[in-house]
Formats: sequence, structure tokens, C-alpha cells
Amino acid sequence: MTDHSAPTAILPTTPLPTAPPAAGAAGAPELGPQASTDMPPAGGRPDRRRSAAPRPLQTRALPARWRITVWIVLSTLFTLCAIALIGRSLTLASVEVEANAQITQEAEEFTRFVAEGVDPETTKPFATPARLLEVYLSRQSVSDSELIIGLADRAPVGSLSGVDGWAPDRSPAPQLLETLTAPAKNSGALTTADGEPVRWGRVDFVVGEQSGSLLVAQFTAADRAAVDRAVGTLAWVAAAGLLLCSGVAWLVAGQILAPVREVYRVARDITEHDLTARVPVDGNDDIAQVAATFNEMLDRLEEAHRAQQQFVDDAGHELRTPITVVRGHLELLSEDPDERRATLRLVTDELARMSRIVSDLLVLARAQQHDFVRFAPCDVAALTLDIEAKAQALGERRWQLMEVAEGDAIIDAQRVTQAVLQLAANAVQVTDAGDRIRIGSRFEGDGAERRLRVWVADEGPGVSDEAATRIFDRFVHGGHVAVRSDTAGSSPRHGSGLGLAIVRAITDGHGGSAWLESTLGEGATFGLDLPAPQYAETKES
Repeated sequence: MTDHSAPTAILPTTPLPTAPPAAGAAGAPELGPQASTDMPPAGGRPDRRRSAAPRPLQTRALPARWRITVWIVLSTLFTLCAIALIGRSLTLASVEVEANAQITQEAEEFTRFVAEGVDPETTKPFATPARLLEVYLSRQSVSDSELIIGLADRAPVGSLSGVDGWAPDRSPAPQLLETLTAPAKNSGALTTADGEPVRWGRVDFVVGEQSGSLLVAQFTAADRAAVDRAVGTLAWVAAAGLLLCSGVAWLVAGQILAPVREVYRVARDITEHDLTARVPVDGNDDIAQVAATFNEMLDRLEEAHRAQQQFVDDAGHELRTPITVVRGHLELLSEDPDERRATLRLVTDELARMSRIVSDLLVLARAQQHDFVRFAPCDVAALTLDIEAKAQALGERRWQLMEVAEGDAIIDAQRVTQAVLQLAANAVQVTDAGDRIRIGSRFEGDGAERRLRVWVADEGPGVSDEAATRIFDRFVHGGHVAVRSDTAGSSPRHGSGLGLAIVRAITDGHGGSAWLESTLGEGATFGLDLPAPQYAETKES
């Protein structure tokens, strides 16, 4: 009986080495060095002329819409390229892994055949390696790009090929066989002279005293080409998607920047004489908040401009007469001492009136600012008593405190005092010595609806119905003449017509109102109506 031993070498089941990654997949090209224009010269001090030169280059000639679109397209393109390169590398790696798996499977099948197979003609173990390979190859089939060659004593005895144009006697078959039969290793990867990548494995065995080998090779060029075709198809699809993405980015960028363009349009159309334009606000996103904030800024600018213009108009209107009077009297100033004294007294009086007008106008101008009224908790009873005490110095009148509100309120005590004393000064102006002037305060309502009412009533001539409708406007002189408290008590004089306007500005700053109740010939009652909601007062024990 012929001695039949197991094969001397079996292809290992671990995956064979993969091919090196394709060129271009390693990463982005390295950028070259860039010269810096901001480095200081050798002297150590920066060259101001050189550092200022690049500034014009920072001007962005490309519109914001284009910049947004370009950045979106570039980021999308970078992502698609990265996905394509990584996907191609992974797919090519799977091709190599599949080739290794098929070689390993073929090697395992052949190993079992060598160990268990018998010659079908003799029903005995195979006598020669050539007969074993002949029977084995007759029972096998190969897939596309697969090559199986049987060798007995390193000479080909048969082959199965799924590779187009392959023949053992045609190039590059001899060179390939020489490499595959080298005893240094029994598996690996190589590239043929035609540039085709090949995965191969060899199983060596012994029958009797003769040796044989089975070569299994997988040509992966077709599979790699299929991968490249698939990547090319995906590239065309990605190009179409990138074009669609650029269009969507263009439209979205236009919608996002539309409020910004409105801000630009409004800012361009605003002039010194027209601050009424506003940016349309749609939605509540960040851009809408920018537009709303811009509109709020325009509101403040318009209010400041209006206050400034009104101040200039009022000052020009009211100061023109005293300036003319002063100039006329100074031009006709006599050398007579008595006439000079009379003229200087008149001029001094007009200058004092101009000073009062300017001071009142400044108060009204400041009334447009947010900090004109400063709220703080206040004891209304103590405030009322303090106002009544200060009012008694305005003139010799019968001052009567009719009612005192008991409780606290969050108001500006100084501004309320200023307003009430202005009303008291007006009452002194229209009454005579010994006449009665009444002051009082009280709360009306409860809780959040509670209000504070402070009033001054006199026995003067009263205010007509026609004058009452305009009495709180600027430069309006009715039955009550507005004068400042610091000059009240002096000889009667024609006021500036700004005192009651200041009273209304103070009540407006509190969110309240100024009111008047009068019957012509029977006196008048002026008052403040201020919101004073009740609040919980927390005291530390």
C-alpha cells in the first residue's frame, strides 16, 4: 500500500495583507508657507506703513449672500469628497478581504480532499500528486477573476481559470508561476507585469515521495474597476446634489439676509428731517431681534431729535422777545443816571426771565430721558407734610392742610414735590395776601389699582373752559400764570408758560396725569393723579 501523508503546509485563515491605499486618499495637499506682512523689521519696532498697507485687502468685495453660499457649497463639497474617498477605501478593502476569504475557503476544501480523498478509478488513495490534482480540478468550478493551478514537482499539471485571456504558456503566466512557487512564503499579494493586482495562496502536500502544490489566485482588477465605476456614478450624483445644494443655499441666504437688507435700506433712507422709517419685523429669530433692536434705536433717536428740535424751537420762540427788548434798551441807553438805573433794572429783569425760561426748557428736555423720574418707596404722609411746610414760604396766604394720605408708595418724591410746589406757586400768583390755599393728598382704590391724588386749591379767578383745554401745554398763559417756586413770592410778573408743562411732564414720567377742576370766578383746583399700587413690605426681624 502506498504511504499517504497529510500536506506539509496549509494556508493560514488570517486575512492576507491589503493593498496600499490609492493615491490621493492619504489627505489634503500640504499648503506652502505664506509670507507674513505683519512681522516687525530688524530694528524691533513695527513698521506702521507696512502694517497699515494690507488693510484695503480686508475689504470684502463679495456680497454676504455670495459668501454664505460659497462657504456652504465648499463645506458640502469637502464632506462629499471625504465620504467618497473613505467609502472607496473601505470598499476596496472589502474587495481584498473577500478575495482572501475565497482563497482561504479553496485552500480548506483542498486540504480536506487531500486528507480524505481516494482515487475514483482504484478506490484507493491517490498514487501521485498529478492524479490527485487531476481529480480535484475536474470536480471544481471557478468564479470570475479566479485562477487555480495544480503543480506536481513544481510543474503545472492542470488549471482552472475564470480570468479572460489566461493560459499557462502565455505571458505573464511563466513569471507569475515563478513568483507563486517560490518557497519563501505560501501567500501574499503582488502586481503582474500588466499592472493587475493579484491575491494568491499556495497549499503544499506530499503523496508518497512526490510533492505537489495547489495555487489559488484572485485577480481583483475587475472588482476594483467596478468600485471605481460606482464611485464615479456617485460623483455625478453628488455633483447634481451639490448644484441643488448651492441653489438652496442661495435662496436660504437671501431669506436670512432679507431683514439685514431692510436695515440697510432704512438706514440709507433716513435723513436728518425724517426719522420715521422702520424695518419690518417678521418672526422672532436672531435676525428679527436685530431688526427690532434697530427699530428701538431709531425710536430713541427720533425722540431725542424731536426733543432737541422742540427745545430749539421753544427757545428761539420765547427768547426772541426778551433779547430784542434788551438790545433795544441798551442801544438807547441814556447818560442820565436815573434813566440808566431804570434801563438796567429792566434789562436785569428780562435777563432773569430768560434764565428762568432756559432752566424750564432744560427741565422739559430732560423729561424725555429715561432717568428723569427715579422711583423709590416713599412715606406719602411725611411727603405731604413736607410739601405743605415748604409751600408756606411761597407767600403770605392762609395755608390749610385738608387731607393727608396714610401709607407708602413707589414714586419720585423730589419730582412730586417740585410739581406740587409749582402748583402752589401758581396759586400764590393768582391770589392776594390772606386768601386761602388748600393742599391735600389721598389714596383711591385698592391693590394694583390704587392711585395717589395730590391737589392744590385756591380762591383765585379760576380758569375758563377754553384755557383749561390747553393750560398744561407749553407757553400757554391762562388765568393761572406759571412761575418757578424759587422766584415766587416776589412781585407779580408774567411767567414763561412752562410751569404747568413741567407738572405734566412729571406726571407723565410716573405714568399718571395732571388734572384741573375750575369754575370761572370761583377758584381752581390743580392736582396730580399717580399710580401707587400696594406692595408687600418685607421687614427684617
